[in-house]
Amino acid sequence: MPIRLWNTNLKVRLFGEALFNMLFWMYFPFITVYFGAALGNHIAGILMTVPPIFSIVGSLLGGALADRLGRRPVMLLGASLQTVMFALFALSPSHWTDYAAFIGIGFGGAIYRPASSAMVADLVPVQERRQVFATFTTANNLGAVLGPALGAIFFFQYRQELLWSCSVVLLVYFIAIYFIVRETLPASAKSPKRSDSILQVFKAQWKGYGIIFRDKVFLVYILAGIFALVTIMQLDLYLAVYVIDYVPSQTLFSWNGHSLMLSSTEILGWVLGLNGLLFVLFILPVTKWFRNWKERDVFVLSSLLSGVGTFALGLNTNIWFLFFVTIIFTFGEIVRSPVTQSFISHYAPEHARGQYMGADSLQFTVGRLLAPVTVFLSAWVPLMGVFGIILLSALISTVLYILLFRMYVEKSHS
Repeated sequence: MPIRLWNTNLKVRLFGEALFNMLFWMYFPFITVYFGAALGNHIAGILMTVPPIFSIVGSLLGGALADRLGRRPVMLLGASLQTVMFALFALSPSHWTDYAAFIGIGFGGAIYRPASSAMVADLVPVQERRQVFATFTTANNLGAVLGPALGAIFFFQYRQELLWSCSVVLLVYFIAIYFIVRETLPASAKSPKRSDSILQVFKAQWKGYGIIFRDKVFLVYILAGIFALVTIMQLDLYLAVYVIDYVPSQTLFSWNGHSLMLSSTEILGWVLGLNGLLFVLFILPVTKWFRNWKERDVFVLSSLLSGVGTFALGLNTNIWFLFFVTIIFTFGEIVRSPVTQSFISHYAPEHARGQYMGADSLQFTVGRLLAPVTVFLSAWVPLMGVFGIILLSALISTVLYILLFRMYVEKSHS
């Protein structure tokens, strides 16, 4: 479905979300470094485990409200909350207010996302949804390419201006949603049967997660994913701290007596930008290259590439070496992406597919909760000790994936 044929709602969202996502990547990768410098890495590591909890609550709340109040009101709620929190961040008199604002920004985004995704499903025919979602993903990844390189300059030198820009962009987006976007809640969703309280909705969804404790194969899958994601999620956690604290300013390249010098923060921006660029350029080709590989082999390859590539970052601070190992651990992340959904789609029993899909998100949530422990430990553990812990997490994931598919085969034959 060409973009020119899209509903106006979708066009507004594509432009607004793409612009905001670029601004998001101008500040988010540097947040851990910011709080680490202000409060200490051990405190920052603990603090970074809290926002995912609010994201869980925000997602459940946003999803429940989207089916009761409608998509548009919930999107307005999420966008307005983020607008206010960015303004609070810009005006903040203390680092603890900064932190509260940061949590509020994430909470507002978590409320917004379920309604935003539901609106796509409301407006787009089933056969076209994958392409439309892929277009949104591509636009967001473009922001991930440009954002970190710009943020390396703006976040540390013009932080208030950047935060005010985020607030203004979200305010304009809020106005666009209010005046242009139309409600898409299906008539069937307005059934009087939907009278459960929000608390009851939460209880029902959390109860569904209990399925992982009754299915040993799925439990191993979740555990393997958690250890894999602890490694993958270090890009904007310990890797950011490492580059800022240990990688010196250096020359990227020289020509005709001139040279391009990059500071530590700018090097981090380039590393993050390279990571995003590789995703944009290679996610489709890599999916095609590995389409005939067994899922077990792809999962194992992903964990090994991510672990070895991330561990190698600590071996040398030369910028070109950092770019090389960034390519290695990024490909570990890329090859994993397509097989995760495919495994769940054919493993989950048809009558319980929704529960399995919901439980599947636990690996990302728990992974995000545990990943900042590396920043916390860096206050006491030597540099290569932290990278060793990251590598160990990847190797545990590898072993668990091998065990998973061995159990899966035995279950299939029983």
